[in-house]
Amino acid sequence: MAPSEYTQITLAERPKAEILPTTFKREVVPFNLKPGPKQIVVKLRYVSIDPAMRGWLKDVRSYLPPVQIGEVMRAGGLAEVIETGPGSAFQVGDIVEGTWGWREYGVFDDKAATKVDVPPGLDVLDFMGPLGMTGMTAYFGLLDVGQVKAGEKLLVSGAAGATGSVVCQIGKKKGAKVYAIAGSQEKCEWLEKDIGVDKALNYKSPTFYDDFKKHVGYVDVFFDNVGGEILNFVLTRLNLHARIVLCGAISDYNKAKPEGLTSYLNLIAMRAKIQGFIVFDYAKQYSAARQEIAGWLKDGSFKRRFHVVKGLQNAPEALNLLFSGGNTGKLIVQVSDVNAKL
Repeated sequence: MAPSEYTQITLAERPKAEILPTTFKREVVPFNLKPGPKQIVVKLRYVSIDPAMRGWLKDVRSYLPPVQIGEVMRAGGLAEVIETGPGSAFQVGDIVEGTWGWREYGVFDDKAATKVDVPPGLDVLDFMGPLGMTGMTAYFGLLDVGQVKAGEKLLVSGAAGATGSVVCQIGKKKGAKVYAIAGSQEKCEWLEKDIGVDKALNYKSPTFYDDFKKHVGYVDVFFDNVGGEILNFVLTRLNLHARIVLCGAISDYNKAKPEGLTSYLNLIAMRAKIQGFIVFDYAKQYSAARQEIAGWLKDGSFKRRFHVVKGLQNAPEALNLLFSGGNTGKLIVQVSDVNAKL
């Protein structure tokens, strides 16, 4: 039975720096969702919390239009189909992935949804981690943009996060020597003992820069999720023809005006390149990437960790965890009670 009302979270004001309690508004709205032709009504189960979401709050030109004031906050996730319209390709009970937003229920066109068929031995949450956008970002960012090769030195910042931890493991699979940067000793130990990196460094350590020079030296590929001071430093530690994969810059997202780089001239001397990318550009290749990663998950050689926050009302607070370093692994908000199928 459908409820009489449901909750959604909308953007109330654009944050100038940190996300505040006034940034979002929790709304309870009447449940009057009816599917039209080739439409579905979905019940949200999980939504993804990603650093890119902070960029969507800024009223600037980007690869996606900004979330508008009053709009439901954009977010990808997993949902269950609870009603179908005439001609829909889906069935009640199907689990689907899509960009649903921070809401408990919604009505969407069929084309906005992709059915999730979980391979035996895997978990549906894998489609929000290594088989989801974070996994695809890691895979194509490292292999297509970074062009990592066996025997090279790969450095990953934000390495204990959802994308970074996948990058580290793909790097090892491809024969690279992998160095990781994270923000606590606990995360560094997890990266070395569970993820299997060659060396993890705590950037908050007073000896970080000396440790880097001692253990890492110079790098061939840098998969950067952090930007800021770390990127500026690594620009001075590049091997000839090094590649920097500019995936994100979480250290700068909450700043009104990020500080510029001062070490970029070394790109010339080292004939190096720095390149940004957007994972959606690789959509036609997701299937092949998922097949390879699923094989690693099935044979137990690929690790993943999920940080699950319960309750849609806690989504804004969960988003802030990304900037405080409060999560390890893939950050997810559980929107509703999960049935046996999930």
